[in-house]
Amino acid sequence: MLKHGILGLLSYGRMTGYDIMHIFRDSLCYFWNAQTSQVYRELKTLKANGWATDETVAQSGKPDKKLFSITESGRAELNRWLTEDSTELVTRFPLLMKTFFRGERSVSENIAYFDGLRENCLRFAEKLQTTPPDVEGYAAAVDDPNKAVYWQMTLDFGMLYTEMLLKWSEACKQRLEGIANEHSAD
Repeated sequence: MLKHGILGLLSYGRMTGYDIMHIFRDSLCYFWNAQTSQVYRELKTLKANGWATDETVAQSGKPDKKLFSITESGRAELNRWLTEDSTELVTRFPLLMKTFFRGERSVSENIAYFDGLRENCLRFAEKLQTTPPDVEGYAAAVDDPNKAVYWQMTLDFGMLYTEMLLKWSEACKQRLEGIANEHSAD
C-alpha cells in the first residue's frame, strides 16, 4: 500500500524522496507509517515497474537531487487501486488482540496500560490539532486545491478515531478500577 501512497503523492507533482518523507511526516504519518529506507526502496520499485521516472537535477553548492515523477502507467495503477473495493473494514487490530489477552496480566498492570493508551491518544490528538495549517499549505501547492477536501476528511477521521480511543481507554480503566475496588473490599 505504501507504493500507492507514494504514487498518490507523485500525482500532485515531481518530488524528491526527501519531499515525500516530509509530506509523510506532516500528514500521512497519522494513519500510515513509513521509514525513509522504505520510501526509497518503493521509489526503486515504482521505477522498475515503469510507474515512476526520475531526473537528476544539478544544484550548485549542494549534492544533485533526484526528482521523481509519476508516469502514465503509474497514474493508471493509482486509478486501478483507487477503484478497488476498499470499504471493507480491517480486521487486524493489534491493540484489540493484546486487550483480548490482557487477563494474563495483573489488574494494576492493565490499569497502567490503559492509562498509557490514554496518554498516547492525548499526545496524538494534540499533534492532529496542528495539522489543519499543513492541509491548507499543501492545498495551495497543488494544481487542484479541492483535493484538500479529501485530506480534511482523513484528518476528521483521525480526530474522531482518537476521540473514540480516548473514551474507550477511559471506560476500560474504570471497569478495571471497579474490579480492583471489589478485590480490595474483600
